[in-house]
Amino acid sequence: MLLLSACSEPPNKLATIKQSGELTVLTRIDPTTYEIDESGSMGFEYDLVQLFAERLGVRAHFLVPNKFHEILELVADDKADFAAAGLSVTKERLETLKFTPAYAQVTQQLVTHTRTHRPKNIATVDTLFFEVLSSSSHAENLQALKLLHPRLVWNETNEHTPSELIELVNDGVLDHTVADSNQFQIVRSKYPKLYAALNLSKPEQIGWAFPISHDHSLYDEAVKFLAEAEKDGTLKQLHDKYFDFAKALNYVGICTFWRHIRDRLPPALTDFKNAGEKYSIDWRLIAAVAYQESHWRNNAVSPTGVKGMMMLTKVTAKEMGISDRQDQSQSIEGGAHYLSTRFAVMPEHIPEPDKTWMALAAYNVGLGHVEDARIITQKQGGDPNKWVDVKERLPLLTKKKWYSKTKHGYARGYEPVKYVKNIRHYYNMLNELEKPAKNKQTNKTADEALNIDLPAL
Repeated sequence: MLLLSACSEPPNKLATIKQSGELTVLTRIDPTTYEIDESGSMGFEYDLVQLFAERLGVRAHFLVPNKFHEILELVADDKADFAAAGLSVTKERLETLKFTPAYAQVTQQLVTHTRTHRPKNIATVDTLFFEVLSSSSHAENLQALKLLHPRLVWNETNEHTPSELIELVNDGVLDHTVADSNQFQIVRSKYPKLYAALNLSKPEQIGWAFPISHDHSLYDEAVKFLAEAEKDGTLKQLHDKYFDFAKALNYVGICTFWRHIRDRLPPALTDFKNAGEKYSIDWRLIAAVAYQESHWRNNAVSPTGVKGMMMLTKVTAKEMGISDRQDQSQSIEGGAHYLSTRFAVMPEHIPEPDKTWMALAAYNVGLGHVEDARIITQKQGGDPNKWVDVKERLPLLTKKKWYSKTKHGYARGYEPVKYVKNIRHYYNMLNELEKPAKNKQTNKTADEALNIDLPAL
């Protein structure tokens, strides 16, 4: 009888998911979590969940409720396996949800426009045009702050996403909103006149949220996966891919870039696109390299004698068949050609996007020095095929202790690290140019494919 009873017990959560072949995850559309564009789905949470699903041998199925608060309610009611939506671990949420150990950390920031008087502290925020997302950790934190500052006033909404609230501040509809530091870090390049006026919280932990249940099988597997992702560098690489590069530019640099997009990019756009098509490189990447090199100036000249929009040396120009380095078309052609050769000599087993970042570093400092840094990376136990590991070793090429043991010797190893970071930032901003026109169709696709009808649940 005991044997028959044991055989009749239903499989646990993890076994059920493996049998069904599908992992159902609640998320939200946001630059920090999950987005869809013409190239497909992407985002920090998207990538992380996909890796977890791959580990389980199942397919990840994402659900995007219409309202943010529905994510919390649905996962608490066990309507999905868990939520991966950039959720802060808060005291209130712990009453109904079970969170994994943190895989990220953020700080809540008061987002303000330069046109608005800068508050000295939260007690001096006295405007009625202050709005945050209801049921968010931002609203929860403001409620706690109000106990200390009773005059604090704000509105809560379910009609806008955090990104839309930031846009409303930029457009002058709101004076303030609250954003997580990683989110504002990503979008600030789009809105250079916005700034983080105040930190409103201590660093908060971000985790996956599970329903509270006696069955811990899936939760335990997720905890194990995240611990391994931390140990093997996966989390570090995802943070570099989506967040870290965005720290590169300051307010002046961002404003200057957008002004040059308006004034200097149009005359060179056709040449960038032609070169991109010829060498099978995204034209925006070529344009980003050109901006880092010369700020899109044909007559640029450096003290070392490199010239033109792509700042080619005499030797490189000759190798690429370029006779006039300060001719716009020739310079872009030569630079794109040379960049294609950097891609060609990078080892094929280096995955993307790491291969692109290393090719850019080789464009700047030379392939030999990049290879030296990769060798040092391997000797120190890092992964020579991951840019996030190699970029930490490139600066060692300035130290005699290290460069004296390399094949190619001394190099200003800090420069390619900053070079690649800046280009990634410019490339990201150039991608923003085409998003407004595409978003109408993209959002329609997201609505049709991802939004869930609550009564059907």
